Amino acid sequence: MPASEYHYMHRIGWLRAAVLGANDGIVSTASLIVGVAAASSGRTEVLLAGAAGLTAGALSMAAGEYVSVSSQSDTEKSDIARERDNLLAEPEDEFEELVGIYQDRGLSRGLAEQVAGELTDSDALAAHVRDELGITDHTAAQPMLAAGASALSFALGAALPLVAAMLAPLSLIGPSVAALSLVFLALLGLLGARAGGAPVLRSVLRVMFWGAAAMLLTAAVGWMFGVVVG
Repeated sequence: MPASEYHYMHRIGWLRAAVLGANDGIVSTASLIVGVAAASSGRTEVLLAGAAGLTAGALSMAAGEYVSVSSQSDTEKSDIARERDNLLAEPEDEFEELVGIYQDRGLSRGLAEQVAGELTDSDALAAHVRDELGITDHTAAQPMLAAGASALSFALGAALPLVAAMLAPLSLIGPSVAALSLVFLALLGLLGARAGGAPVLRSVLRVMFWGAAAMLLTAAVGWMFGVVVG
């Protein structure tokens, strides 16, 4: 297959969950660490907050993705079951519906009937699921895959600022974690763009901008609470 003909749709299920999980892991944990560091002078408090954020975030991401994608999967199964019943009850109407779909895509009536007929003879339900409902192997919901990818990528993303907090000088935990997290986010944007065939610069700038905004706001909140407590 020529390089120009290579597509990325087969990655969309796990790629979305993995990029979202890693991005959330870096941003939320780094923001938490930066905020706590601004309010506290102790490394122990910072690391405990980061570890708690990693654990809670990974579990939350897994549960959220599983519930969300399971709902999508249930809807897809319901639509497929309804389509199966319609094919049994009204095969002529369903055939005409398929013909209409192919005509809308530019085929003549005769060719549309021929294509619909051959696909119906081969696997009528598969033809309707693909061409009427728009469900394919690449886009079908996979709850466990999405949950696992989200949890793992969140944990890996969250581990990066946590390790940075462990190694940074005590007085520079906040700035060090913020700076390194922006580097991590830039790399994530680069990897996500490469894996999905998207524009690199736009992806990198997007994740860096929102990551920086989250850390700045959290640092401001931590600094204000730290001043009040102090």
